[in-house]
Amino acid sequence: MTVDGRGGSLAGRLTRAGVSDVARAQRLLDDAALQEVVPGAADVLAGELRELADPDQALLTLAKLAGAVRGDAELGGLLRDVVLDDGPARDRLLGVAGASVALGDTLVAHPENLRVLVDEEPALGVPVGAVRAELLRAVGADPDAAVPVARVPGGTDALRRAYRTRLLRIAAADVTATDPLSRLPGVAAALADLAAAALEGALAVARAELDDHGAGVRLAVIGMGKTGGRELNYVSDVDVIYVAEPVDGVDEADALAAGARLAAGLARVCSTASGEPALWPVDAALRPEGKDGPLVRTVASHRAYYERWAKTWEFQALLKARPLAGDPELGREYAAMVQPFVWAAVQRENFVEDAQAMRRRVEQHVPAAEADRQLKLGVGGLRDVEFTVQLLQLVHGRADDSIRSPSTLTALAALAAGGYVGREHAARLAVCYRWLRLVEHRIQMHRLSRTHLLPTADADLQRLARSVGLRAEGAQGLLERWRSVRRDVRHLHEELFYRPLLPATAQLSTEEASLAPDAARARLAAIGYRDPAGALRHIAALTEGVSRRASIQRQLLPVMLGWFADGADPDGGLLAFRRLSDDLGTTHWYLKLLRDSGTVAQRLAHVLSTSRYVADALSRSPESVTWLADDAELEPRTAERLAAEADAVLTRADEPVPAVLALRGLRRRELARTAAADVLDVVTSVRASQSLTRAADMVLSGTLRVAEWEARVALGVDENPTRMLVVAMGRLGGGEMGYSSDADVLFVHDPLPGADPAVAQEFALSVATQLRSLLGSVGPEPTLAVDADLRPEGRNGPLVRSFDAYAEYYSRWSSPWESQALLRARPVAGDTELGERFVALVAPLRYPAGGLDAATVREVRRIKARVEAERLPRGVDPARHLKLGRGGIADVEWTAQLLQLQHAHEVPGLRTTSTLDALAAARDAGLIAEDDTRVLVEAWELASRLRDANVLWTGRAEGAHADVLPHDRQALGGVARVAGYPAGGGADLEEDYLRTARRARAVVERVFYG
Repeated sequence: MTVDGRGGSLAGRLTRAGVSDVARAQRLLDDAALQEVVPGAADVLAGELRELADPDQALLTLAKLAGAVRGDAELGGLLRDVVLDDGPARDRLLGVAGASVALGDTLVAHPENLRVLVDEEPALGVPVGAVRAELLRAVGADPDAAVPVARVPGGTDALRRAYRTRLLRIAAADVTATDPLSRLPGVAAALADLAAAALEGALAVARAELDDHGAGVRLAVIGMGKTGGRELNYVSDVDVIYVAEPVDGVDEADALAAGARLAAGLARVCSTASGEPALWPVDAALRPEGKDGPLVRTVASHRAYYERWAKTWEFQALLKARPLAGDPELGREYAAMVQPFVWAAVQRENFVEDAQAMRRRVEQHVPAAEADRQLKLGVGGLRDVEFTVQLLQLVHGRADDSIRSPSTLTALAALAAGGYVGREHAARLAVCYRWLRLVEHRIQMHRLSRTHLLPTADADLQRLARSVGLRAEGAQGLLERWRSVRRDVRHLHEELFYRPLLPATAQLSTEEASLAPDAARARLAAIGYRDPAGALRHIAALTEGVSRRASIQRQLLPVMLGWFADGADPDGGLLAFRRLSDDLGTTHWYLKLLRDSGTVAQRLAHVLSTSRYVADALSRSPESVTWLADDAELEPRTAERLAAEADAVLTRADEPVPAVLALRGLRRRELARTAAADVLDVVTSVRASQSLTRAADMVLSGTLRVAEWEARVALGVDENPTRMLVVAMGRLGGGEMGYSSDADVLFVHDPLPGADPAVAQEFALSVATQLRSLLGSVGPEPTLAVDADLRPEGRNGPLVRSFDAYAEYYSRWSSPWESQALLRARPVAGDTELGERFVALVAPLRYPAGGLDAATVREVRRIKARVEAERLPRGVDPARHLKLGRGGIADVEWTAQLLQLQHAHEVPGLRTTSTLDALAAARDAGLIAEDDTRVLVEAWELASRLRDANVLWTGRAEGAHADVLPHDRQALGGVARVAGYPAGGGADLEEDYLRTARRARAVVERVFYG
């Protein structure tokens, strides 16, 4: 067993350092050349290998390098000093040797480059001019000459050696970084600057190959892609565009021919076979017409192409265009020429959609076998980040030159600073992008091969994991990190790249997007704002200043102004938005939600400009804006959930009034939720009614508990002397409440055995009175009017009766109208057993055995005719009254109720409190024709919908206006928009309602009046 000087076996130390083939490593450490040049290398190296990407490869490279310098005393001594000295030079040598087979071979082939690893000359942040001069001097060209020409034989190989010498320096700085993610942008910029210098050197060599050195042409090499963005990787095609102009006195055709020869010569110098390895392919496929177009063009020719023929993707590619080599003045002229095309491209038809489609096509062309390993093109890869950043730049950059950087990371930081991307999103995206680029660099560095695929072999994955700082986590940790980064990138890409704000913003003119006052005023007037000057004041208040809040508003408003105009009241929508923004603008989530969500901004604009009711509700509860992001949040809450929330409120409560205010607040929240869902068509009008009913049920049940507690305190008793019951009647009982509905109820009590009837009646009256007062008193939360007029004897009778008193009254004095009203009776709060008894009590009245006799039918019809004659408000057109008018709600309900009174004793389906369910049961029983049923249902649903739409449009739940179809054109248009009609649909709504009501009235005349 070999024991080294530090104790422990050498084999053990090598194993702990991560060496895979320990026997070979020991042979390499015993290599004669290595022992001769670096005596005692084993003692030093065994402990230094653990931090390297590939310890086995590092030892092999060192052994080969020792053999290469064995006969050179100076270089041998230099290698010995580097290996034995614990310093940065050794770190650089070992780091490169362990990370890159190709650079190790370069070092072995040119051992004099050891000096590069020893000196402390910076590798990153070197001025571009210095790198350019270094490579030009390598080919014997004068860096200061206006047109550098190579002067040394074998310029191609000289250039390649100089390139790899500088590449070695960059790689050494890269692999020894303690924080490679932070160093990555500097590495990518250094690689791009090196590529630019190589192109300059290659152009000098190409000039030397021409007799006149290309004297008749000015040629500029424009960098594209990662080279143009100064974010190049180790091995990549270098994308370029060539621009040529004739020197004075030279024919343009001759100049272009010379330019083409120079361009072809440049490409050969960089990429064809020679004594030294090729650098990389030079790809000019991004030029106008691609590979089918001429290799070089004049500035004017480029301009003509971009004006007439260029496709969307070409302008996206030009975002990164940057002069790299050749004539600098011509390069700047070209760059200045293309800039307006780049930043105006967003106004092209379907620009955003085309960009999004192009990203999808790129994904689709990734071979299935590579999809899970593709760092660059696949889902969650580099292109997701780059396309996202570029699309945001192109959409917003025409009005903000601070975000126009060709560098992905710089542009991302600028987008975050400008409020176009959330800070957290930008930071996460930047970290993911750096990590993906780091992995790409390490993969390519290994053999200096152009690849973007994760390896599959365990050894390669292990090496890669060690090279990116995941030594402990190993190959499995690397794959887990890769999957995590892909998920994060894809999620952020989809959230940002497919924002609905982007295509909407793209459709605006530059002046509209920038909110220029004159253009904004003209646009506001053109799209329907009644007060453009007032709207401009709101816009100014929201967007003035340099705050992040104002910046985000400047992104949102150009688009939202159009969305407000899609509603019936754009001025009101903008005003409501300003008020909401004043309340919420300083919160961390509000503007971020509007900018980043796929739906919220557009939905908010729609509800604010369509419904004053929703606008008021959101202003009362601004945090409710978050509901707009998720349909599930807009879904009506179940009765069980509302009951649990009410119970939690009452359990915590100490005082009755605050407790009921909290219950009313819960109802107000559900009114707002239902109204927003209603306006957005998330729920049907029937489901909205059911939701409003559940909210009323909840507040009645909870308030009854509070009123009982108050009554007990007032009487000085610990227990209720009587059981209490609240019976829902009318639309509440039928589960058909609207936004303006009162709560029609009956109050019932049943004294406990042994209780004093007078005390029980006093208690019950106190409870009923308190309940009405607590729910009807003016306060910060919406009231609920509790109407008990349907009780026996109406307003002349006692507010609350005992169960026995109800039984006596109904058995002796009940009228047909009361039987009809009881069809909607439904226990809603109080004692469950008492509720069951009350339902049984009234069953014979509302479902009379044998149905109705002829006299009673005549009485029902007489009462209906009297209601039509006497209760319709004076001056109201009967055809427009939604409740009492011809073919309105009352017509349909009385028809359904007459069928129930006549046939419910023999048709169980008619024993329901719901109008629509009763009509369906009557149809199924053959009591009414299917077509007649359809006509009545359509009329009832439309009239009910329009009653609610009146409230949603005006924001007023009180008053008789809700029952009348408006005459006013603006009001009619607003109601129509709430009801789902397109802009300008008021007349269509009016026609539809009047026609539907006429048809319904015809059915009522036949079915109800006979």
